Formats: sequence, structure tokens, C-alpha cells
Amino acid sequence: MYVDAHSVQMVEVLSVKLHCTVASRFAHTVMTSTALNKANSSQEIFFEVDLPKTAFITNFSMEIEGQIYVGVVNEKEQAKKQYEKAVSSGRTAGLVKASGRKMEKFSVSVNIAAKSNVTFILTYEELLQRKFGKYEILTRINPKQLVQNFQIVADIYEPQGIAFVDAHATFLTNELLPLVEKTVTDNKAHISFSPTLDQQRKCPECDGSLINGDFIIKYDVKRASSLGDIQIVNGYFVHFFAPPDLPRIRKNVVFVIDRSGSMAGPKMIQTRVAMESILSDVHPDDYFGIILFDRSIEPWKQSLTKATEENVDEAIKFVRQIYPRGTTNINDSVMKAIHMLQDDRRNKKLPERSVDMIILLTDGMPNEGESNLQRIQQNVCEAIGGNMTLFCLGFGDDVDYSFLDVMAKQNNGVARRIYEASDATLQLQGFYDEVASPLLSAVDLRYPDNAVDSLTPHHFSQLFNGSEIVVAGRLSENDMDNFLVEVFGHSSVWFELVTDWDVIYPEKDYIFGDFTERLWAYLTIQQLLETSKSGPAEEKSNATAKALEMSLKYSFVTPLTSMVVTKPETEEGPSGPLIADKLTEGRTAGEAGRRTQLSSPQSGYMTTAAAPHPTYFVDGDPHFMIELPEREDALCFNINESPGTIFNLVKDPSIGLLVNGQTIGDKMVAPDGKVNTYFGRLGVVHHSLGVRLEVTTEYINLHSDSTIHSISTFSPNPSVDLLLTKDRSVKVTLRDSVKFVILLHKVWKMHPYHQDYLGFYTLDSHLLSPSVHGLLGQFYHGIEFEVGDLRPGEVPEKPDATMYVKGHQLNVTRGWQRDFRKDLKRGKNVPCWFIHSNGTGLIDGSAEDYIVSGLFKTV
Repeated sequence: MYVDAHSVQMVEVLSVKLHCTVASRFAHTVMTSTALNKANSSQEIFFEVDLPKTAFITNFSMEIEGQIYVGVVNEKEQAKKQYEKAVSSGRTAGLVKASGRKMEKFSVSVNIAAKSNVTFILTYEELLQRKFGKYEILTRINPKQLVQNFQIVADIYEPQGIAFVDAHATFLTNELLPLVEKTVTDNKAHISFSPTLDQQRKCPECDGSLINGDFIIKYDVKRASSLGDIQIVNGYFVHFFAPPDLPRIRKNVVFVIDRSGSMAGPKMIQTRVAMESILSDVHPDDYFGIILFDRSIEPWKQSLTKATEENVDEAIKFVRQIYPRGTTNINDSVMKAIHMLQDDRRNKKLPERSVDMIILLTDGMPNEGESNLQRIQQNVCEAIGGNMTLFCLGFGDDVDYSFLDVMAKQNNGVARRIYEASDATLQLQGFYDEVASPLLSAVDLRYPDNAVDSLTPHHFSQLFNGSEIVVAGRLSENDMDNFLVEVFGHSSVWFELVTDWDVIYPEKDYIFGDFTERLWAYLTIQQLLETSKSGPAEEKSNATAKALEMSLKYSFVTPLTSMVVTKPETEEGPSGPLIADKLTEGRTAGEAGRRTQLSSPQSGYMTTAAAPHPTYFVDGDPHFMIELPEREDALCFNINESPGTIFNLVKDPSIGLLVNGQTIGDKMVAPDGKVNTYFGRLGVVHHSLGVRLEVTTEYINLHSDSTIHSISTFSPNPSVDLLLTKDRSVKVTLRDSVKFVILLHKVWKMHPYHQDYLGFYTLDSHLLSPSVHGLLGQFYHGIEFEVGDLRPGEVPEKPDATMYVKGHQLNVTRGWQRDFRKDLKRGKNVPCWFIHSNGTGLIDGSAEDYIVSGLFKTV
């Protein structure tokens, strides 16, 4: 539950209850919350829930004054028409948006009458995936105030038997730890957490709540010697296959590492550290190879090498020398890895009973050699021919994740996004650990043709240690006396199992309805969605149509459907519908077609999604922009001062960081009398690193060790990485502090008024201290605001609204500013709330407070 900040005292959250029921790994979660409007007038109440990205929303409803409003799952295009109709009349909408790495956020708001309450109920379902020998139920909780009735309950029923259960939370103190109650029997587990009001308090006299973070339950089931079990409910079966104690298969792996210029800075450092650790963990019986690529391709050796201690040490020395340079040639680098494995197979240099895999790590788009994405996918798929597995790791936000995802799935692998953060090294190591120990390859599960139909995928390229294969299907007859199942696969020897399996009929008292049928539908829809993206052309449209049909039948909010809730009428008239979509991992910043609703539900406007990490920049005349991905929104303001004025943009006294910018004006005043100003000179100081950088439209000087270096293509100081793109940009990474890019806008030299100018974009600021400030720096650690009272503005397409921020009530206007990072000539329009009068009310103090006397001065 979440309420807007300016009315938090007038909204009381009466109850928050999360109840998760798990039957045979299929989790059914219901989040219920009731809030009371204590005010003497109606007001908006918000409801936000974080749910796993792998889950499908199945139901949402609101109860207001005895009236229940229930969501209906519609085809996305039909829901979109309803949404746009509401938007055109200025009404509100709900949304689902990204929320970190594993979660997405469902958010709605509704206007509630004085002294009335509202109950929200959200239901979602997912199949728990086994990783590293355990299943995980992840719940993110942040009620943002003390709650009278707070409860988390989980009931787990596993007919195979429960091996262990562990429950913990990131916010648990020593006092809260005993409140996590856990009861476990042979095949059932009950976990609950229900702190009182006083137990939720941060301190005895505080109103702040300790409850803010992740509540995590991990468990595993008992593995019988029969190598799996089949469970049957209401004409559907599910087969779980994770044989214990199988020996690992030897593997042959080629690491294909992007070393192009965009990998400069922390990404390259973290990749080197991760590769050292990964190489140290390669099993001595495995074979490995390394290929580095930018515009050229550089293999460590021309053949794979056995992972002896001597070879691993030599490889670690090699990866320590990886430095970024050049452009990105993905096609030729992956083809080189394929040919290397094929040649070694042909020449019998690799063990006969072993599996071949390629792990590609890249952070950008192919811009050297073959650059057509579909042709690259086709080349790779035809060359692999189903004989090896390709895993793709996309590092950061600029990578085309959809391209990597399709290419991996076409070749029996998976894609994974590696987030730019301090733990990127652990993310890389964690992925390798998942695929490091294959137990079976070419796994084929066969069922009696006369007994089952509508099977989910039952051919798998590999089974890895700690994971599990799940197959579900529909029974065509109820006679299970001769239910013969065959399993074929390659282990360290050929593996074949033909047996009558132990068929389990779960106890009806401990399951929720038709869970096997819904589990079958969940897996089938997932398979169809993958086929619609990466399958043969003739299968894509059929798969999409079938996935849509099943999503509607089983009320799953998938990428093809939307949940529509009709909101109750208010005194101002009818409200617009609430719309909830399903996100996909590929729908991130920079990918075409990405549109979602604003996180300020009052606004009712569509906007382009912000990047997963905040972006702060100043560009143009000068336009300041704060992009807030947690809100899927942005704030913007202009600063108007005379040319020559120097402003402090970023100041962090704790580490001695300073970024100042000096404005320039047009060559002459335009006929309309308007005086345009821009930033034409930027100064960066980092006292701790001994760095002073000056960037103008004509030159870049790095002052270091009392020496002035004129920068052309490299940085002479190990504390600072400079990536210079001629006549375009310079990307600056200051060690252990900040990363930013400065864009050069070139203007036609004969233009009568305008001249060249600079844009400043902060890319990573999470290592700066809480004391960071400045016109941009004050926003680096977030800002709380709410927007409401949408109304017509002076320009029809730019409505006005009221913003509540920092204790102020401001009139703001919906507009847009251009982000030039990806398109220096035209830029990309980013919708934002424009704060008038030099940002008054949004920035601390006034614009004049940020004026300094010199480019490298603090005052």
C-alpha cells in the first residue's frame, strides 16, 4: 500500500495481508489491503504491489462502500482503445512497470469519499523455478506506515515431501526474528509473520515502520530414487524430473567477450574480475576457449584447452590484459567460436561424451561487419545446427536484449541481463554457476500417445545440477494402470529409463482447485510466447493466436493481454479504466515500441519508459532533466541567466568532486529578441584523484600532476577513463565515484545566430555520498513528489497539473525535452513535468544560489 506524501496523515492503512499458497511448485498469491480516508473530503488513495517478473496477474478487484469493481482480462489492442479513449478525455489509468531486477510493480489509484474505506485485492500466479537446489518465494513489502493488521502467510503443499524450508527477510531485526513462525510436516509447511503495531516501529516513539524490504522463503522437496514423480488432478498431469546423484557431464565452453569502446570503465573492470573467478572454477576435466572482440577478433588460442592449473593461470593472465577499444562485431566473433568448437570436434580434440556451449557477453549493438540483427541470428542458427548451446549475457541498458534473447533461444540457450551496478561481477559469476554443471544433455521425455495430449515442451538440451525439468499435459483417458514413461538423455554414459512411475494424487484439502490445469496453461503459454518470438516464421502467427486465446481463457495478464478495471464515478464525473499490462525483459529504454503508462495515475498520459537507472542531464537552452525510472516519469526545468554565468551542477564535498558549467549565448540576438543560452564550457574537479578536466566545444584538457594533457584518443591518468568519439562525445569515468558523458552539438558555422554547445549527462552516480548537491546533484538520491488535478493548459497538448514536492504546491505543465544520447542530430522526446520560474520550488533555494565565481571554484 502506498499513499501520496502530502496526505499521508489523512489516510490510514488498516490492513495488509499477503497469502501465498503453493501446490507442487505452482504459487497462487493474494495481496489484500484496506485503507481508510480519514479526511473530511475525498482524496486519491494509491495501491502498489511488487510482484515477480515471472508471475502472471490473474485478478484484481476493489471494494468501495459495498460495491465491488472486478478486473477483466482483454486483448491488449482492445484494452488499448479503452485506455486511449479515457486519456483523450483527461481521465486516469493504472499500470504495471519495472521495479528492479526480479520484480515489476502494479500500481493503481482511486478517489475515495470522506470517511470511507477501500479494499484492494490483487492475485497473481507463477511456477516456482528450481535454481541451485531450491525454490524461492520472493515478496517485496513496503507499507510506508504502521499497519494495524499486518500479516504474511505462506502454505506450501508438496506431495513428494518437503526436504527443508527457510524463511528470512532483509528487514528482520533480532526483535522481529522470533515472529517468523514456521511449522513443517512431511509434505506441508506453514510460514507466518504478523508483527503488532509496536513491533513494526523503528523506535518506541517513532511512527516510521521497519517493514521495508524482501521477505524470502526457500525450500526444496525430497527426491525419491524413482527419479521423479507425476501428479494428477482433474484430468491434467504434471511431471517433475530432477534425478539426484547423477554425475556431471564434461563441457567445452568458449567465452566470447566484448571489448569494444563502450565497455570502458567499471564494466570492463568487473568483467575482468568475473572472468578470473569463473576461469578458476572451470572443472579440470572441462575444455575452454576465450575470444575477445571489437572490430577485430582475437582468440586466446586457436583451439580449446583443457582446464589444467597451468592453462587456467595462463588464461587469467590473458584476461587481465583486456582493454576496451573499437567497435562491435558480434557476428564474426560468435561464428569464430562455433567454428572453433566444430573444428575441435572434427579433429577429435574434445571428449566424445561432452556438451558444447558458447557464452557471449556484450553491452551494445553490432556496428561492425554484419549489423542486420535478423541475418546475424540466421547465420548463427544455421552454423550451430542444434549441436551446441548459446548463452547470451547483455551488459547494461544500451544492449538490444530482445535480439540476444531470440538468438539464445534459437540455439537452446537463455539470455540474461547483467545490470550495471557494483555487484555486476557477482551477477556474471552467478550465471556461470547455473550452467557450470550439466548432468544430462539431449533429454527426451516420452509419454504414451494414447494416454496424453497437449504436452508442454518435453525435449530439453540440458539438465543442469540444482535445476528441474517440468512437463505438463492433458490426459486423454483416465486409465493410468499402464502409464509408461520413457526418458532418454546423454549423461557421462547413454541414459535411458523406462518405468512405471509412481503416480501421486494430491490431497484435495491441500490444493487450490484446478492447479494442474493452470500450471499446464502457464507452461503452454510460456512456450507459445517463445515460439512467437524465436520460432520459424510460419509458426509465429499461429503461436501468437493460440497464446492469446489461452491467456483470455485462463485470465492471465501476458504480453498479449491487459487487465481492465472500470473505476467508480466521482463527483467530477466518470473515471477512466485502469489498465495493467505485462512487461517483458526486452521492454527497456531504447527499444522501439516501448510505451507504458505514467506512475502518477492521475495524469493519464502515455510516456516513453525511463532507463532502469536514473538519468540526470542538462542540454539545450539549458534544459535540466531528471528521469526517474521508479516512477516511469521525469521532471524538467530551465535556467535562464545571462551568457558567461557559471553554475554548480554537482558538488560532493565528501570526496572532493565538483562539476561546474559556464553558459554561452548566441552570436547575436535573434529578430524575435529572445536570448538563448547554452553550456559551452564544463569544468570537473576530483580532489581525491588529483584530476581537473576542462571540456569546451573546441578542446579537452586534463590537468593531472601539475601537467596539462590535451586529450585526443586516450587518458594519461589511471584514475580517469576517457572514451572520446570524434566530433560527438566524451564519456568520463572517475574511479569509484561517477560516470558521465558530455555531448558536443555541432552547429553550421555560417549560422547567423547559433553556435556549438555542450550537453552533460550523468550515467552513474550511485557511489556518491548522501551530501552530494548542485543543480543536478541534489536529485541523485531521489525525490518524492505527487501530481494531481490535471486540467487544460494554455496549449491543448500541454495540460497543467498541481505538483506536491518538498512541501510546495506548484503549477506544472506537461511537456517534453529531448535526450540526445542515442541520436545527436534529432534527439528523442522524453515527456516530463515542467516546473516554471527557473525550477523554483523543485530545486533547493533559487537558481542564483548555484552561481560560482570560476569554472573550478566552489563559491
